[in-house]
Amino acid sequence: MANKEIKFPNGFKWGTATASAQIEGASKEGGKGLTNWDVIPLVGGTYQEQTPDQGCDHYYKFKEDIKLMAELGINVYRFSISWARIIPEGVGEVSEEGLKFYEDLIDELLKYGIEPYVTLFHWDYPMTLQNKGGWLNPDSPTWFLEYIKVVLNRFSKKVKNWMTINEPANAVTIGGVSFRANYSTKENLEIIHNMLKAHGLAAQYIHECGGLVGYAPCSSCYAPLDENNEEDIKAAKQAMFAHQKDNVWNLALWVDPIVFGKYPKEYYEIYSEFERPNITEEDMKLISTPIDFLGMNIYTGDRVKRVGTDGYEIVRHEVGNPQTSMEWEVYPRIIYWVPKFIYERYQLPFYITENGCAVTDIVSEDKKVHDGPRVEYLKQYLKQFALAIEEGVDARGYFLWSFMDNFEWFKGYSKRFGIVYVNYQTKERIKKDSFEFYKETISKNGRNL
Repeated sequence: MANKEIKFPNGFKWGTATASAQIEGASKEGGKGLTNWDVIPLVGGTYQEQTPDQGCDHYYKFKEDIKLMAELGINVYRFSISWARIIPEGVGEVSEEGLKFYEDLIDELLKYGIEPYVTLFHWDYPMTLQNKGGWLNPDSPTWFLEYIKVVLNRFSKKVKNWMTINEPANAVTIGGVSFRANYSTKENLEIIHNMLKAHGLAAQYIHECGGLVGYAPCSSCYAPLDENNEEDIKAAKQAMFAHQKDNVWNLALWVDPIVFGKYPKEYYEIYSEFERPNITEEDMKLISTPIDFLGMNIYTGDRVKRVGTDGYEIVRHEVGNPQTSMEWEVYPRIIYWVPKFIYERYQLPFYITENGCAVTDIVSEDKKVHDGPRVEYLKQYLKQFALAIEEGVDARGYFLWSFMDNFEWFKGYSKRFGIVYVNYQTKERIKKDSFEFYKETISKNGRNL
């Protein structure tokens, strides 16, 4: 593609993404209740027991941050709402301070012509409800709906696009990992089913309010080892959607019920009736409430080769291949193959809801951040995404992760994903070279790649 003009569709949505728990700070201010991520660090669950208490101070600096977004030139911004900032105990009394914060944020975005894409759940679960079992509790879908109704009733006239749940596979493993060493197979399946029912309830209500429903899953990602071998291509696609026992990192497990109204066939084959939740026809009708677009968070992946007639082998990356500071291989072709596999299977308008990389950023003597590896990462990944679109994927937009450095979950503040550098002592923002690169990419709709 070196000599070929890169083309993104007219009207393509260029954005960035963040999450409430990672950037807002003010964890105990503005009437916000405790979440699991306020507690996880206290039990040694994060790097140096660092907490999201300060975040990026976005709660107080959101106007400054949105002004930077406007300078960047994005036309969409994906952010999440903290459930416990809206309803401190998860159910019951609503915080007007919390609602006003998000209303002011949305109004500021609209002032600059930036369209909000709102994620309703991005891992920060009200601690009061977590203590009642969280997503394992059969009442959890109803709890989620109560929260959804409060949010939609306030913001549906200003926000059109909603994403129900971000990376549900991660929410299962990460969201409760510090409160339980592990879940049994039966419990995991109950959690999955409850989350999918919660998604269905939210989707119904979003549609009732005139909104568009999206979903942002993640999974293990695969591409063919030999891209010229048709059998390797088929094997990679097979691996992408084949469900294995006690593995929640499978896309079909989380998307098939929504799109097709049933779990993958392997689900019914490998889990006995004593392990599976009580799955009713009414449940599946709810879960398969139509969605308007499908997202996918893609960072890296593995290769797959065909073994025998219908088997396959997953091939890890080769020794010495470049990695990000998260120790994830830099593998641009994954963002070509995975959207193709997903669109072929589900036939829904598609977004990259997260893509980006953590590198070791240093403020140079010139007071700038020259993050060349991130620029090269973005350039190579975006080229491959453009090729997938050219070959038929109905992709509507791309959300770069992340707008700014932030609290990176278990890694605390030790990893930097942003195109804006955050000095966590002074809260100063510094535009990195990647900021300028992405700004040019947006202004030229990718023709600079």
